Amino acid sequence: LREANGSNKSLLYSSKLSKWLEDGPLVKRGGATNWKRQYKLRHNWSRGSCKRTETEIAKQPSIPPVLVRLHDGIVITADSTAGLRAWSTLGGESLIATMAWAMEGSSSAAPSSMAIDGSSTATTDLHLSVGFLDGSFGLYTLDRRKRSLQCRYMHPASTNGTVSAIAFSFPHILTMTEAQLLSLYRFPFKWNEGPHQDIIEPPSLLSSLKSHTAWPPLSLAIRSSSTGVSTSIAYAMPTYTAGWSVGLQELRLSNDGTILESRLATPLSQGFRPLSAAKGRIQSTGRDASTFVINRPSPRSTSPSAKPTSLSYTHPYLLAAYSDNTMTLYMVSSNAQELSIGPGKSLCGHTASVSGAHVGDRGKAVSVSAGGSDVRVWELEGGIKSSSSRRRMAWGE
Repeated sequence: LREANGSNKSLLYSSKLSKWLEDGPLVKRGGATNWKRQYKLRHNWSRGSCKRTETEIAKQPSIPPVLVRLHDGIVITADSTAGLRAWSTLGGESLIATMAWAMEGSSSAAPSSMAIDGSSTATTDLHLSVGFLDGSFGLYTLDRRKRSLQCRYMHPASTNGTVSAIAFSFPHILTMTEAQLLSLYRFPFKWNEGPHQDIIEPPSLLSSLKSHTAWPPLSLAIRSSSTGVSTSIAYAMPTYTAGWSVGLQELRLSNDGTILESRLATPLSQGFRPLSAAKGRIQSTGRDASTFVINRPSPRSTSPSAKPTSLSYTHPYLLAAYSDNTMTLYMVSSNAQELSIGPGKSLCGHTASVSGAHVGDRGKAVSVSAGGSDVRVWELEGGIKSSSSRRRMAWGE
């Protein structure tokens, strides 16, 4: 448009057909307005194209003050102050053994994850692994007869960050770091039980996989067999309209670390899509990092809107803890045909935020409050219905 009494240079822009928000001030600015840039903005907006930048507004995810695991009537706790301790839940609450961290007094002494070897039985020593803030992890043994704890191996610190999740099934150990690097190690095939062979040999790295779609908190599970290794990764997952949900991926690997099969499941209902539900592919190059959480899930049921504070998966139970004093229990179905997660149901009983939860053997679970002084043991056998018994332990004793 040209003004009636204006010169050839007196041109104004009219946007009667395509109207931007706050378009008037742009027109009043005249030649100072970059209309080419404004057109690009409108064009990209209409197509859903944009440049994304991320700004960190919070520190790294908080680690529970007390890590807790349950196995065969024994509760194992780990924290930076009291170290590693074992408690008995049979015939009353009693402290079996305790051990301070070798790097006590250092910030790296804070444990970040813990796992128990599921092959341990009531007649054998209890073996467990603990991950630390500096990326290191250690293997420990609880001697039930001598009522003592011993460090069997300490892996050096890693530049990949905190060990956020760990799983242990001798001779294999599975770790996930803060950099979302999943690593599978294999130890020697026999524990060196001799009096002068208390320290076992270092493990070999079989495979490293990189994830771009698994959000913390995470829970790892591993099963070793003569033909290979089966691993499971449970993780928190944001959705478009339903807040946060959970996801579960199963990976089957050969004895040399090659990926043979990958399956993914989520309890989302039909019509909901997770932010990570994009098509992709799986690559594995042995020691090189590759993408692994990429399969499209099959939606199932509605999901909780709050982000979990802790996740634990021991087939068939997937347990998620929340800051609103509740937990959600999911039943997982895994067979040769499919992997699926049933609808979740709430478990109530805590009077404070639940900072950690773990599903142990024989259909039992243990959870700990944010303060670290309230531990509850749950009976999960027989379905979702469960009974809980409160366990108050003197953490400082």
